[in-house]
Amino acid sequence: MKDSLIPAIAQDWKTGEVLMLAYMNDEALAKTLETGKAHYWSRSRKKLWLKGEVSGHFQHVREVRIDCDEDAVLLLVEQVGGACHTGYRSCFYRTIDGRVVGEKIFEPENVY
Repeated sequence: MKDSLIPAIAQDWKTGEVLMLAYMNDEALAKTLETGKAHYWSRSRKKLWLKGEVSGHFQHVREVRIDCDEDAVLLLVEQVGGACHTGYRSCFYRTIDGRVVGEKIFEPENVY
């Protein structure tokens, strides 16, 4: 990856539900592989971010896959709590027309 950011999709390892999209650099991927917990690069904070470090909503990584062009990764995870900072299980909780189709499982505070 050479210091560039690539999309990282987190997917529930049992159900196949897509939980979130974030970005990784080499450091985030290395920490993920080393610890077994998902680490991402926060574009807004410009730093490495352990998913769940504040909220306790960790992602335990069961498998890491890379796409055919090696420019995106898929993390098959066991999600603890919600993946979305808004309180939903998945960041993909609404349709394009605004209908809520996902499950809200907590009231958000600082949940990154």
